[in-house]
Amino acid sequence: NYREISSCSNCGDFQARRMNTRYKNKNNNIFVHTLNGSGLAVGRTLIAILENFQTKEGNVIIPEVLRKYFNNQSTLI
Repeated sequence: NYREISSCSNCGDFQARRMNTRYKNKNNNIFVHTLNGSGLAVGRTLIAILENFQTKEGNVIIPEVLRKYFNNQSTLI
């Protein structure tokens, strides 16, 4: 299965019109274009870890690259 864990969107001037956010050039005030992005959605990332590292017993093996954030534990019980 595939789940999105981050996203990036180009919203054009849609949000800027709602916020009335503009920039000024020589002749006009023009609506800016906006971008939205989430680097890592925490809930989605946690779900991905659980789906990929949960054992049959219900424990979760902590991926090696994350162990330094868990006091070097290798498993969550």
